[in-house]
Amino acid sequence: MKNVKAINSINKNAAKLTALFASFVFLQFVVLRFGNQAGRGYLAESRQETVYGFLQVFVIIGFFVHAFFKAKTKSVKTYGATASAVTGLCLICAMIMTFLNPASVFYLAVTAVGVFALGYTGGAVYLYISSQITERLGLCIGCGYSIALLMQYLLQLRWTVKPLLCALIILSVALIIIILMNYDNKNENEVASSVKPYGKKLLFGVIITLALLLFITYYNSYIHHLQIASGYTEYNVYSWPRLVMIPGMLIFGFIGDYRGGKCLPLSALCVAVIAFLNAALIGKETYFINMCLFYLALTAVITFYHLTFLRLAPDTKRPEIWAGLGRMLDSVAVIISFVFGFAGFSQLAVFIIDLSALIIIVILMAIGGDFSLNLSREENTYEKPSLEALKEKYNLTPSEFRVFKELVLTDDKQEVIASRLNISVSTLRHHITSIYKKTGTQTRSALCKLNASKQ
Repeated sequence: MKNVKAINSINKNAAKLTALFASFVFLQFVVLRFGNQAGRGYLAESRQETVYGFLQVFVIIGFFVHAFFKAKTKSVKTYGATASAVTGLCLICAMIMTFLNPASVFYLAVTAVGVFALGYTGGAVYLYISSQITERLGLCIGCGYSIALLMQYLLQLRWTVKPLLCALIILSVALIIIILMNYDNKNENEVASSVKPYGKKLLFGVIITLALLLFITYYNSYIHHLQIASGYTEYNVYSWPRLVMIPGMLIFGFIGDYRGGKCLPLSALCVAVIAFLNAALIGKETYFINMCLFYLALTAVITFYHLTFLRLAPDTKRPEIWAGLGRMLDSVAVIISFVFGFAGFSQLAVFIIDLSALIIIVILMAIGGDFSLNLSREENTYEKPSLEALKEKYNLTPSEFRVFKELVLTDDKQEVIASRLNISVSTLRHHITSIYKKTGTQTRSALCKLNASKQ
């Protein structure tokens, strides 16, 4: 019965994280898609092409403003209310962009505010997910992204579906606000006391993620060169190959959960190499194969950077920065591509850039130990501890450990627990106070989160 309750609790938490991530990703798709229209018919075509890259700057600014505000704000209610208000601002901007003609300076201004709010909201969402991390995080990320992607694909963001689009935007924002308003940081003291020396892992994670993103960016350009060389002129970014991302996200989400995600970095590298080698083929048919491999590689990269930073973030001094840094590096890669104008590069230049990125990735993964598939407990950074491990970690006495298991594995009241353990309620409360002191927590819900996610 205890195990059933624990499993149900894990399932509910996973469903909540999936809904939160799906809502945010869909909101992100909508805002950035409309943002890409900003200035069309108003700005010169040469300047219009830089708008999307310029908007990524506002996304990054919003993200770091959130991190700064979170670091300075001690009140959980104030933080939750502010995050919800900014998310509401993002909703308002999205609604305006839905119905407003993009050929105006007002549309540009609204878009800038909207993507800033999107970056701030993203920071809050990623921080929340990292604080509620579960052993099924890969599944949550994979399912959430797939749901948002399917919604986007079905809608195609056409003007003819405005009522349905507006309803889905409102629903997504409502889910985000409801969940963020219930943000709980009662276990932050325990996290702060268990900060781990992840400097090397974080640095390598940043460089590998950026290299993978640049590889994906330039690889897409390489495919377009091959498309031109093959004489195939029809192209639509929302065509059916994009649907490959749905099973791809689910597959790599599963790999990300398997044995703590130890196999994920190598899997992402292998898919990138396969995609790169297959790009040597030219022709209409092989173009679609290349597009499918591109989207499959993209899902591997997205899953890699999300899981890497979400899992490392809780044990860092600044989780509000590291939790969503992978997504921010995605924006950085977009900015770099616009600054260097990769679209005008020759096929040979793009080939060299892609190959260089792969070489850097291989070297760093080799140094960082990502090629070692030794899945022992000692080397598995992400493996969730057993209850016995928590007993040893926090030096719980046998009596305290029995109480600890009752607290985290059941929903029973103190009187029921005391009766089952054949102790008085006062003795039970004495053990609970001692457990809170040793684990650095203050509530039963914080203890449950500690058992579900902390190492």
